[in-house]
Amino acid sequence: MSPGPICKEQPVYLIWGGDGWIAGLLRELLFEQGKAVFTTTVRMENRQAVVAELDRIKPTHVFNCAGCTGRPNVDWCEDNKEATIRSNAIGALNLTDCCYLAGVHITVFATGCIYQYSEEHKVGGSPFLETDKANFDGSFYSFTKSRVEELMKPYDNCLILRVRMPVSDDLHPRSFVTKIIGYDRVVDVLNSQSILQDLLPASILLAENKETGVYNFTNPGAISHNEILTMFKNIVRPDFQWKNFRIEEQSMILKAGRSNCELDAGKLVAKMKEFGHEIPEVHEAYEKCFKRMVANGIL
Repeated sequence: MSPGPICKEQPVYLIWGGDGWIAGLLRELLFEQGKAVFTTTVRMENRQAVVAELDRIKPTHVFNCAGCTGRPNVDWCEDNKEATIRSNAIGALNLTDCCYLAGVHITVFATGCIYQYSEEHKVGGSPFLETDKANFDGSFYSFTKSRVEELMKPYDNCLILRVRMPVSDDLHPRSFVTKIIGYDRVVDVLNSQSILQDLLPASILLAENKETGVYNFTNPGAISHNEILTMFKNIVRPDFQWKNFRIEEQSMILKAGRSNCELDAGKLVAKMKEFGHEIPEVHEAYEKCFKRMVANGIL
């Protein structure tokens, strides 16, 4: 891909997983900011190819937006465990290690779907901190992601951003809203969510400042699926209807379990205040997101 306008001594950004949804949004945002940005689809597990790509582009910052989430959903990973390991474990670690050896900062778009409500962390109670040990491995996808995160933590060039149920303004097929408005029935449970309009600029600020470690990368607070759908109906599509069913009923039609949890976004909010960037509470963020959809003619 062609880079954005390049200034002398400007940082160079390389996005892995360049043909993906979040990668595309991130590239567009970096380009609009006048940053030098490239994308690549080189397989992360191919060490020789990764080293060659880093040497060719010579980035100062890498964003890892690649990985295996499965199509149409994470149930795919249950039947393709080797491919899931190759991408989410071997590949992700290889890319991080190659960046470390090359002296390049890497931002990894990870997942917060490594937790599940428990006795200690009840619905509406104490949210999960970055330091809490993962307690959900009900899907092979989540199992691989939680293990890889632990192995990445020692790398001092690595920033890990835990995304949850990401949402864009355009009803992209991968957006959480697009998924649930297409389901016949929906479970109603509180969850943390990542509104990309608010959070992708934050990822750039964190990378620019070479922050490392783990951040729960969600809007503050938690929102239920029914709250989201009610807001969607009221703002975007007045004739929209949906039905609910219980988590126990949902589990009967899925190969793998689903993570439901609230993450504490306090660390992220505090860091963003240092950089002059505000991340709105999730209900406010959703309302703004749906109003942008209407303004952009997305109904």
